Amino acid sequence: MKLWGGRFEKSTASFVDEFNASITFDQKLYKHDIMGSIAHAKMLAKSSIITKEESKKIIEGLKEILADIEAGKISFQIELEDIHMNIEKLLTDRIGEVGKKLHTARSRNDQVAVDIRLYLRDEIINIKQSLKNLLGSLIEIAKEHIDTVMPGYTHLQRAQPITLGYHMMAYFQMFQRDYDRLDDCYKRLNIMPLGAGALAGTTYNTDREFLREELGFFSICENSLDAVSDRDFVIEFVNASAMIMMHLSRFCEEVILWNSKEFNFVEMDDSYSTGSSIMPQKKNPDVAELIRGKTGRVYGNLINLFTIMKALPLAYNKDMQEDKPPLFDTVENVKACLEIFNEMLKTMTINKDSMRKATKEGFMNATDVADYLVKKGLPFRSAHEVVGKMVLYCIQKGKSIDDLTIEEFKNFSSIFTEDILDVIKIENCIASKVSQGSTAKASVERMIDKAKEFVDKL
Repeated sequence: MKLWGGRFEKSTASFVDEFNASITFDQKLYKHDIMGSIAHAKMLAKSSIITKEESKKIIEGLKEILADIEAGKISFQIELEDIHMNIEKLLTDRIGEVGKKLHTARSRNDQVAVDIRLYLRDEIINIKQSLKNLLGSLIEIAKEHIDTVMPGYTHLQRAQPITLGYHMMAYFQMFQRDYDRLDDCYKRLNIMPLGAGALAGTTYNTDREFLREELGFFSICENSLDAVSDRDFVIEFVNASAMIMMHLSRFCEEVILWNSKEFNFVEMDDSYSTGSSIMPQKKNPDVAELIRGKTGRVYGNLINLFTIMKALPLAYNKDMQEDKPPLFDTVENVKACLEIFNEMLKTMTINKDSMRKATKEGFMNATDVADYLVKKGLPFRSAHEVVGKMVLYCIQKGKSIDDLTIEEFKNFSSIFTEDILDVIKIENCIASKVSQGSTAKASVERMIDKAKEFVDKL
């Protein structure tokens, strides 16, 4: 008989049992469900709703069930619907009628809400650690390649020379914001719904403050209706995860391009590459491509959750059972992608010579020539036109700006003097960037120092 079956005259159809059940996926919450139930049993005794002896018996039973689940000794039952009722039935079978007292002063509505928050709280800590590891790797690569010259791009066209260290620190900033977003999400997540009941509170004189302390929440959900009826904290987490995946995907896209023979900037390690079933020469960046692909999966989870919640009246609706598959899928994919991406990044080989050679093409020092003319008194738009004509001349002659003689420079403007030949050197183009946040070495060193301070505090 169902634990809620007293009001029913007929059994549910077997197909309805399967359709209605969530145990196939919410069994992942077993540890957090038991954690919340232990705290609840303690509170019931403290509030004299059950006796201390009953509470002790319930808690011992729950701990035994936890040990048996983790030892693989428990088989969950579809007909019991979810993890909450499976554990409650196991408890009652083991300790008898006392087990039936555990659910006093709570509902599955506040029970599942606290389970998800406890689960997600742990997983955010795990994901933050993975982000911290990645941030550390980016710092190390930036330090090692602070002088490694490479092209900077706009529109995937070579634009201005930068360093690889500078490029890595751009991604550091993105993933640092991702870390901060998770921190911020955690603050709103770590609010306790347990004790809200089904939606209206309870007639029992419970001690929710005790529960808050016992479970380590920052505060208590003030409105019981809100506590059980929203999943905005889940959506916020998946949104933050989608941002992480977006940054990983962008980075993977660059790594995939860099790994191609057309770029030849990096080579993926054999342990993070795969081959072709037909073309023996191939070494494919499948890890990076899969991360890029899994990004769409996390985006889909976000839209899934928004769609589930978009038209639900208060309070709990069965639709909300469907929040867990996209949440669990997001957590597992983000954790896996961060871990494997970090290892892939650390093991790839940087081809410095190819990066340096690429800066010789594409007139990447053209902006520096224009800035030179401006500093000599020419208005920027006039300088832009002069250098544009120089570039056209170089294209027609098959030259680069570096190949031009001082006489050729003077043909475009009498302002040019011998010092222009030093200005156009790629290293000097990089070093001349004096603005805060630039690609110049001193600027990148400041970024690295600041980044290290951030990571060291985590």
